[in-house]
Amino acid sequence: MATDETRTTRFAADLIAAAQREAVHESRSTRQQLDHWTRLGMRMSMRSTAARRRIERALAGEVPLAALEEEERAVANAELDVDIAGSAARTSYVDQLAREGVTTVVLDEAGRFVERRPDGTTTVL
Repeated sequence: MATDETRTTRFAADLIAAAQREAVHESRSTRQQLDHWTRLGMRMSMRSTAARRRIERALAGEVPLAALEEEERAVANAELDVDIAGSAARTSYVDQLAREGVTTVVLDEAGRFVERRPDGTTTVL
């Protein structure tokens, strides 16, 4: 059997003052207004958590990105962009191509074009 148990707790003074002002407009007591805001925040947090799980499932490839809501897709795409940029920053494509036997041309620290062969030798162009 559920009970409407209450416990004494402390709130920041600015929250109490805001609840007192809002309670007048909503025909609630200050406590009822704080309860209302708390429950509303809890439900929004739960919704955000559910959305976060959907985004994580899409990023893991478990569900298609198209299955996400527009705002969730925007978050997922932003996370993908960050992951791709981080991966690109950590990857040396010159080294990867050299392992595959490909000669590349890169800019050195002085801004000169340098041919880099798979054996590691270089020539300033």
